[in-house]
Amino acid sequence: MEPLERLEKLLDKEQFEKIKAIDNPELHAFLAEWIEWLEPEKVFVCTDSEEDEAYVKWKALYYGEEKMLEMPNHTVHYDNYYDQARDKANTAILLPGGKKLPYINTKDRDEGLREIRELMRGVMRGKELFVCFFTLGPRNSIFTIPAVQLTDSAYVAHSEFILYRKGYEEFRRLGRSARFFRFVHSEGELDERKTSKNLDKRRIYIDLMDETVYSVNTQYGGNTIGLKKLAFRLTIKRAVEEGWLSEHMFLMRVNGPNGRKTYFTGAYPSMCGKTSTAMISWENIVGDDLSFILPVNGVARGANVEKGVFGIIQGVNPEDDPIIWQVLHSPVEIIFSNVLVKDGKPYWNDMGVPIPDEGENHSGKWWRGKKDAEGNEIPPSHKNARFTVSLEHFPNADLEALENPCGVEVGGMIFGGRDADTWPPVREAFDWKHGVITMGAALESETTAATLGKEGVRAFNPMAILDFMSVHLGDYLRNYLDFEKRVRKTPKIFAVNYFLRDENGEWLNHKLDKAVWLKWMELRVHGDVDAIETPIGYIPKYEDLARLFREVLNKEYTREAYEKQFTVRIPELLAKIDRIEEIYRKLDNVPEELFRILEEERERLLEAREKYGDYISPFALEGS
Repeated sequence: MEPLERLEKLLDKEQFEKIKAIDNPELHAFLAEWIEWLEPEKVFVCTDSEEDEAYVKWKALYYGEEKMLEMPNHTVHYDNYYDQARDKANTAILLPGGKKLPYINTKDRDEGLREIRELMRGVMRGKELFVCFFTLGPRNSIFTIPAVQLTDSAYVAHSEFILYRKGYEEFRRLGRSARFFRFVHSEGELDERKTSKNLDKRRIYIDLMDETVYSVNTQYGGNTIGLKKLAFRLTIKRAVEEGWLSEHMFLMRVNGPNGRKTYFTGAYPSMCGKTSTAMISWENIVGDDLSFILPVNGVARGANVEKGVFGIIQGVNPEDDPIIWQVLHSPVEIIFSNVLVKDGKPYWNDMGVPIPDEGENHSGKWWRGKKDAEGNEIPPSHKNARFTVSLEHFPNADLEALENPCGVEVGGMIFGGRDADTWPPVREAFDWKHGVITMGAALESETTAATLGKEGVRAFNPMAILDFMSVHLGDYLRNYLDFEKRVRKTPKIFAVNYFLRDENGEWLNHKLDKAVWLKWMELRVHGDVDAIETPIGYIPKYEDLARLFREVLNKEYTREAYEKQFTVRIPELLAKIDRIEEIYRKLDNVPEELFRILEEERERLLEAREKYGDYISPFALEGS
């Protein structure tokens, strides 16, 4: 029997007609196979209509996956107490023949598919299946990747309506030419709090060959919202095969002199200032997490993969995050997850206002001092509690750039880590290859109190993408280096570090100084200011920064502060090259250029040490 005939038997007439309107036999076969296998009691197919989206939101409340809060359009969702983050141990890339790749959790493809299919056999009996269509990137554009999501979680479907552009009409437009991603998710059996129960059988498998992701027995967004970090693995592979970049990067507009608009992407590991940089109130945000960068007519053009924010809420406060705070306290559509609720109001850790002593949170009924089964005190909200909201509600969102089918020209790319003693606050690479290797491929970040384990340990995280890698790191870097051949002019590459300390452990930068570094980078993209050449790239001149501190922050910037921040720290920089080189020497398939560029940097540093000593003042270099 043909797939369309099978679907006619599986769906009621109204839902069948929605599928029949898409002329794509491959889609029909996928849907028929999985609807038969999952055995849902009913199926709802989401078109792009407001009514279908409203139906999903209502079902999230009806099934108890979300609850209404006091503020109109605000809801709260809870995950199982032990289902609060990405499950790295049970997330695997499926590769044929049990192939292994460095830094990637892999599993034999045949074995993985057998296991996940068995876990999903009949898993939706008695439940409703939502078939949802979305796109990664703007619709009907050079960036568009269509995707279909099957899920029995109305919360997951609702989240994707907020985070992604609707794609039903794209599937109709593309018809048989649609090369689409597939996502199959079931939250599995639920407990009395409507959270996933069988966490021992939680699995998230990513099949690169069929561009399909399977996820079962979990609700947490990072494991279930297929188009986010799960699709990211698929787009990285596709980008490497096709010669473009799929990156863990924000996309923002920095406003230059005389109304000039310059767009930057930025990759920072967790807790390194990525969101706070993208959200600076007098600049403009296009996206906070994922970017596609394509060579278009010789120009690197970027687009936000998403249209919403799935943001960590811990620490969001009115002083440091005025824009997010404003959005979270306005009656726009928001899903809060795993926060404390008291009298219909959400509360979260470190929000800068008094938090009630009891209420409901991710552990159920909560009171101050409550402990979990392991004896750990339970905080008011989980440290990974989230908010899900559309970017259109941010007053500083650049909505024109967000939906531009041609994207925006990328003027600069920023790599940022957490580093107490090595990198200066901002510098510019000599050229594309120098930036890719010594800033992107060499990115490290010190662990913080928010990470399990010892604080201050340097974790290797090239391009802030290691957790999501789906190809060999060498192939990924080679594609990055080769990108230069596909454009007439590459974006300038910069490195930032907001976490330098002095010998007493005191911060050398203020939180908001990043706004000045951004303005300097914008000027450098257009060649408006000169810079000082150092062994590790170009750094700002004191006079330019002093002027920018006055103009941007209305703050005096001393020569002493500048000298401390921009001293070239030769011993620490040489030690870093040794660490990075040692890591890459252990891998096969790494481009030889990487070692050559690191060696050139080492030689420049050794030469400078001969002339100036271990710690070189920027003023000494300026005069050289």
